[in-house]
Amino acid sequence: MKTGKIWRKLTLTLVLALSLLSAGCATDPYADPRDPFEEYNRASDSFNQMMDRMLFTPLASGYNYIMPAPVNRGVTNFFNNLGDVRSALNNLLQLKVGRAFSDVGRVAVNSTLGILGLMDVASNMNLPRYNEDFGQTLGVWGVGSGPYIVMPFFGPSSVRDGVGIVVDFFADPIFYLDKRSTRWSLWGLQLIDTRADLLNASRIVDQAALDPYSFIRDAYLQRREGLVHDGNPPE
Repeated sequence: MKTGKIWRKLTLTLVLALSLLSAGCATDPYADPRDPFEEYNRASDSFNQMMDRMLFTPLASGYNYIMPAPVNRGVTNFFNNLGDVRSALNNLLQLKVGRAFSDVGRVAVNSTLGILGLMDVASNMNLPRYNEDFGQTLGVWGVGSGPYIVMPFFGPSSVRDGVGIVVDFFADPIFYLDKRSTRWSLWGLQLIDTRADLLNASRIVDQAALDPYSFIRDAYLQRREGLVHDGNPPE
């Protein structure tokens, strides 16, 4: 499969790039030790913000304008249902068997009673979403987050979570669709739907934070630490 070869090359390229970045960049002794590449990260963040203002925010705003709220919710539910597949695999890798079975139950219920995941029936049956990813799995097994990194287009991340993003692509059911146009159309729709759901949050950050970059960095790292430890991070 050509797509498989592409993603294998992408995986190797990203892992190599992250490794070189973490090993070879000079650091400022007065900088935040979690963010030794702040100069690069701020430049990458500025690029992402520019792309967001020029492209993604207008698309997301138009999407919210033309999409009826019930349909919008159904699209989000559909992609959340696909995400539960990834979550089940990662819970299993973390040896959280009960949570893995809960994720599998969610996929089974929402894919059938929920009409291919368009309705979240499972939540009403006390089957919560866990939304585990491979970055969390690495953290559970003791892999440190490494330096904070802002990835072009992907946004806030870390060396550990950057590797996790690549691995999670292979756990995405969309990845295994044979028709390329369908794959990219679904990924594009998912991107716009996710950005549309975050419009209000981004406005709050822009209005409340004196330095949005530092605010997002601190919030991201704190949230990821909480997720790795299931809401109970060490002191």
